[in-house]
Amino acid sequence: MKRSKAELPEAGELLALLDDRQRLAVRVTPGARSEAVTIEDGRVLVKVRAKPQDGAANDAVIRLLAHALGIAPSRVEMLCGATSREKLFRVEA
Repeated sequence: MKRSKAELPEAGELLALLDDRQRLAVRVTPGARSEAVTIEDGRVLVKVRAKPQDGAANDAVIRLLAHALGIAPSRVEMLCGATSREKLFRVEA
């Protein structure tokens, strides 16, 4: 079965949500049926297929955010929330 492409917002919409220190707050749903990045009421919601084991979901979130922003994954750094659904990232845009 072929996996569908992830639903992604425009990069500009995500960049507009960065604070003055280039940080982005994200709520993550690991183990989702499909991958998506959505913006609801000014909040970024990320769904990834990866399970929250050995950092797999965190890595998937970084890759998906980088893809949505059109930048390399190495330019997205997790600042806090490694074991939480609420995470904070720094983005070098």
